[in-house]
Order: sequence, then C-alpha cells, then structure tokens
Amino acid sequence: MRLSWRCAIAGLALLTVGAGSAPAPVPAPAPAPAPAPGTASMSLTALGQIETGLWQLDVYGKPPRQVCITDPVALVQVEHDQPGCSRFVIANEAKSSTVHYSCQRAGWGRTTVRVETPRAATIETQGIARNAPFDYSVQARRIGTCAAQTASKQR
Repeated sequence: MRLSWRCAIAGLALLTVGAGSAPAPVPAPAPAPAPAPGTASMSLTALGQIETGLWQLDVYGKPPRQVCITDPVALVQVEHDQPGCSRFVIANEAKSSTVHYSCQRAGWGRTTVRVETPRAATIETQGIARNAPFDYSVQARRIGTCAAQTASKQR
C-alpha cells in the first residue's frame, strides 16, 4: 500500500509543478446567440438570389399552388408550411442549398433548392408529414407581385 501512496504523492507533485509553470488559460469569447429556429436570419447563398413576390409551385399530378414568398427561405419547407421548425444547413453553395428541418409533432424534411434564375427554381423535397412519407419535385417560378388576395398565404 505504501507504494501506491508514494505514487499518488509523486503524481500530485508533478501536477502542482506543471500547474505553476503553465500560463493561465484565456477564456474563449462568448459565442454569438444562435438565431431562433425557423427564423429568416438563416443565410443561404443560393436563396439570397431569389426574388420575393408571387410564386407558382408546380408538382406533377397536383394542381398548381400560388404562394406569396416574402422570405425565400420558406421554399425549403414547401411540405411543412408552418413556423417554429428547427433547421440544419447541409449544403450552402452558389446555386444550390440543402436543408434538413424538423417540426415538432408534424414531421421533418430534407430539401434541396436549385436556383436556375432569380425567378425560377427546382425544389427536391422528401421526409415525413402527417405520419406518411413524401418525396417529390417542385418547379417553382415567380409569376408577379403579391396581391391582397394572396396576402393570407404569405410565407
């Protein structure tokens, strides 16, 4: 037992000497507060090129849908049209952005938006909504400015 006790004393001595000779660590600056999930402060390079206004979303086999896009980031959640979803950026390139998002009790999705022009984009999205899988492609194009009748559908 004495050998173990002596080893412990020697280790403590080394720690004390080492602690005295090392400079005190400099605390790291506090990180900037993270934006609230689902807010417009998300910066996606490709979506920064998209013009706001009235957009038509065409999905094969479904009637066209018109939405007033006030924040192009809304295009990453074409299936889950609701606020408060958390988002994680997977890829952020000049012409393409991929985002994974999760909406409490509503499901999740993974969406890639490819910007063709400031007025046209292709959206590939898949995930789970209403307890069922979805996977489809959307042809999105800007068709004008938002009118009063579409104000209720602003995103």
